[in-house]
Amino acid sequence: MKKERHHFNVVLRPEPKGGFTATVPALPGCVTYGRSVAEAKSMVKDAISGYIESLKKHNEPIPGAP
Repeated sequence: MKKERHHFNVVLRPEPKGGFTATVPALPGCVTYGRSVAEAKSMVKDAISGYIESLKKHNEPIPGAP
């Protein structure tokens, strides 16, 4: 089975007390946090995967998918 690949823009915002918040504008509510840019990027990949799994489970369309 071929693994689906999706591409989403991610916004990384530095937080005043340290770390970075990562949001995915195309996926409302898909937000995570990391203590470093690298950690935030890793966390957002997991957040996107979980979000897409939930969409599939509920038979919802995946934004940007054909």
